Amino acid sequence: MKREYLFAPGPTQLPEEILRILSEPIVYHRGPKFKAILQEARADLKVLFQTEQDVLVLTSSGTGAMEAAVTHTLSRGDRALVIEGGKFGERWGEICQAYGVDVEWLRVPWGKAVDPADVRKALTNGSDIRAVFVQASETSTGVKQPVHEIAEITRRLPDTLLAVDGITAVGVFPVPMDAWGIDVMVSGSQKAMMLPPGLGFIAMGPRAWARAERSDLPKFYFNLRKERELQPKGETNFTPAVPFIVALRRALQMIREEGLEQVFARHERLAKATREGMRALGLELFAPESPSNACTAVKVPAGVDGEKIPKHIRETYGVTIAGGQSKLKGKIFRIAHLGYYNPFDMVMVMSAVEMTLRDLGYPAQIGAGVRKVQEILAG
Repeated sequence: MKREYLFAPGPTQLPEEILRILSEPIVYHRGPKFKAILQEARADLKVLFQTEQDVLVLTSSGTGAMEAAVTHTLSRGDRALVIEGGKFGERWGEICQAYGVDVEWLRVPWGKAVDPADVRKALTNGSDIRAVFVQASETSTGVKQPVHEIAEITRRLPDTLLAVDGITAVGVFPVPMDAWGIDVMVSGSQKAMMLPPGLGFIAMGPRAWARAERSDLPKFYFNLRKERELQPKGETNFTPAVPFIVALRRALQMIREEGLEQVFARHERLAKATREGMRALGLELFAPESPSNACTAVKVPAGVDGEKIPKHIRETYGVTIAGGQSKLKGKIFRIAHLGYYNPFDMVMVMSAVEMTLRDLGYPAQIGAGVRKVQEILAG
């Protein structure tokens, strides 16, 4: 009797209570009940984003929020600096290019964090750069980027905005939008918010809203000015994903009940235990210098077919993890610990990794990784 366990970095596991809410009768999105739900959820989103700004809810994946960030902060012919250290850094640049924005790439070796000094140099040499785009957590490599240090640079430049992809950062580790001076922050529902894919979130600061007033890039479905006018009233410009927003309210309540600092601490403990468990098996981390607490990326050991690891662990043990993307395919595997995960989840997935590696010919010492995870989480 095989059970299914989800440890990919999105979508992530759903709490049973969220599953129950998603099965309830649907609410009319123009009625008073939905209006109250949306307003309550938006208030809690501000706490999660650590901002006093409006956090707008979009019916899309997080990529929709990324696209809205581009179309509202830039105009035709503008230049943008895109920090590319993984698959999702590439996505920022691809969105910019799709709208005719001139992209200057700051490419970082995958598995490494950008050096803020290189950002400063690029902005000094390119004084006409109107926005910097970066991931807080580059999911494809397991890297945490130095957003705070980058924000220290951009907030002193009156014509350069900072847009941050916080899709696997918001609700995982601190990225305080207002305190750091981040101009745009985006996220998505299927990560730390413990929901299915289908909701994108975006918050913009005063500098970004001022830029949106004169942006001339096309906008229709993702029209943030209209959403900003309607959502404080409990309305949306177009038909929203009603069941997901109803579930969002409860998911945010759950985060509030646990406490944001406690949520951050839980993610840090789970991430540390996973990383140290991998090291106890003799494995190398792909991003040892600046690891994200959202997911752990591990190098495939020599002599093992890396493309077989996700397939074998899923088909044999019912555990879904992620492999590498793009040029990292077959070279790394990734294990999530963001959202609805607890210590026993990490013990279980470590056990499955040990057995999978042994099955594929790697001399894993059964129990070594599990023991290390237990020691850290019990401490």
